[in-house]
Amino acid sequence: MRNLHRRTKVSLVALLQIMTMLLTGCMWRDARLPAATDHEAQATITFVAPEYSASTRPYFENVVKEFEVKYPTIKVELQVINWDILDSAYNTMISRNQPPDLLLTNIYAHFAKDGLLNSMTELLSKELKEKFYPYLMDSSMMNGVQYTVPYVTTLRELYYNKDIFNDVGLTEPPLTWIDLEEDSRIIKDRKQVDGFGVDLTDNEIWAYLSYFFYGAGGGWMKDGKWTINSPENVEGLTFLKHMYDKGLTDPEPAITTRDEKQRILGNGKLGMLISGNYFEAVVPQEYPGLKWAKGPIPVKEGQTPMVLGVQDVWMSFKTDHTNKEALSKFLDFIYEDARYEEFVLREGFLPTLRTVGDKMAEDDTLMKQNLNSIKNAKFYPINHPAWSAVLNATRNMGQTVLLGQMTPKQALDRLQQIALDKSR
Repeated sequence: MRNLHRRTKVSLVALLQIMTMLLTGCMWRDARLPAATDHEAQATITFVAPEYSASTRPYFENVVKEFEVKYPTIKVELQVINWDILDSAYNTMISRNQPPDLLLTNIYAHFAKDGLLNSMTELLSKELKEKFYPYLMDSSMMNGVQYTVPYVTTLRELYYNKDIFNDVGLTEPPLTWIDLEEDSRIIKDRKQVDGFGVDLTDNEIWAYLSYFFYGAGGGWMKDGKWTINSPENVEGLTFLKHMYDKGLTDPEPAITTRDEKQRILGNGKLGMLISGNYFEAVVPQEYPGLKWAKGPIPVKEGQTPMVLGVQDVWMSFKTDHTNKEALSKFLDFIYEDARYEEFVLREGFLPTLRTVGDKMAEDDTLMKQNLNSIKNAKFYPINHPAWSAVLNATRNMGQTVLLGQMTPKQALDRLQQIALDKSR
């Protein structure tokens, strides 16, 4: 009940934030009108970014301030929005025909399909384009057009509390589903804490589905076709439900988020969970005494170990005031090596710029290891227009499956049909 009450409070705050942003959005149109100066008209860039942490807003506010000092004829209007309400906020702006000039988020292909996005090829300077890791640009391409560019990326792995493992006699992380089940049972029985944290909330259910789809030898797509209800994927979701039914996961997979579970692990009440490499920067800082380690995501016996990567990307919406020269200058500015490295370090991400990543890897063995691993990572199909609808349809699926209101196959059959319908 405590968690349900907390989510209600967050929802009320989110509602107030949306109302505030809608009012702000209504004022954007007037604010965008060029203001005459002595020499030339002033360009305006509207810019929406997600709030990754408490450091995000101050960082971008400072970037905007420095940019406007360097380019006094370009005004930047910034909104940093909590991830929980980001989708609602920018979709409302778009529905009012007031999209931002720049948006940083994790989906884009449905916007490109509807003809709403500028080509990033027209905005990127030659120097900036050459700085990206080529293998991280694939997800930004759709029908041969560069609609987005990656800003940050993360690598997903299994993180565990070493003290808990040592207390129950475990010396290494589980590599297979059999190991994961057995280790979770040992932790539960001997330590009286939860073994494995699972996030099936509307924050990131698609991530845990991916871990166990790919872990079973399946995936979201194969040869350009949706395969959401494949036997492998059904087996992966069935295993997750089996772990929950046996009491080997945390008790609230559909309520407590990954970030909340990271804190539970830091407090010594959870053995392990799958998270991104930002765990390494955020959780030990919050819990200085925590002893942690990591391993690969467990897979079904006989399957090849898998790596999942996740990207957030920049996109630019077509507007009646688009100033491509101003946007190009702003993108160059936020991707300047020193400035960009600061953001990566603040938030605990992996860089998408070769010039920054190679430099950081020289001094950081863990960074070098992570950048090598992500070269072979699987990514969400964000360059498929149906992905947005599929992602949204997963949001309330976790509790439905866990409570037995739908079988794993029924739930995945429904997702498959949504994918096919939206692909037509």
